[in-house]
Amino acid sequence: MVDISAWIPTGMTQLSFLLLVLASLATSFMTAAFGIGGGVVLIVIMALLVPPAALIPIHGIIQLGSNGGRVVIMAKDVIWRPMIPFVMGALIGATAGGLLAVQLPIWLVQLGLGIFILVIVFAKLPPIQQRYIFAGGIISTFLTMFFGATGNFIAAMVKTMKLDPLPHVATHSIMMTFQHFIKVIVFGMVGFHFAPYWPLVIGMLISGFIGTVIGRQFLVKAGQRYFKPILNTILALAACRLIYAGIADIMEG
Repeated sequence: MVDISAWIPTGMTQLSFLLLVLASLATSFMTAAFGIGGGVVLIVIMALLVPPAALIPIHGIIQLGSNGGRVVIMAKDVIWRPMIPFVMGALIGATAGGLLAVQLPIWLVQLGLGIFILVIVFAKLPPIQQRYIFAGGIISTFLTMFFGATGNFIAAMVKTMKLDPLPHVATHSIMMTFQHFIKVIVFGMVGFHFAPYWPLVIGMLISGFIGTVIGRQFLVKAGQRYFKPILNTILALAACRLIYAGIADIMEG
């Protein structure tokens, strides 16, 4: 095995570094091939391998790269009209969330993320009307400062626009891109040090791009009937593991 110890952030091992690079490839493939699940699965894996204080900021950079790539490819299909109220709301939500997120204890992050994932898996989000885009920007960006994966929330908002498939994906992607961009900026402003994680981020972005290219070419059709139940089962088990870890930290404290 190539010695990559100089690239490894404090609190991580070479094995966890390599697993995260592979996870980025696999989850990008999943989203491109099946259309669901990649972002949430990635944050679940990262929650088990990345130091809790770095989880949401680093996941934000990876998702910024992933969604930004889709925007570049699909820019002509973006519906720009709702972006102004969404970005204004996102700025407010990120600022408020950033001031609180850095003060949260580890056990609360684990418990909150576990419960949030269970909600994503089992709850059906109602459509969010276009007139509430400003409020949706505030709420979704505030939540992403703590839990990372709010793509389903924004998808429920974009759904009410009744767009064709390409504009739907493009508009959802640009909203996610702005949200993660603002989130990364705010975490940097409140004192998170990204520098030790750049080798990991670059490795995950490159592998994620490869996964997206392979997934788009593969375009999985068979087995989708079974894929979502299996995915939900894996996510639910991982969420329970996070909740257990949070409760264990409380008991030990």
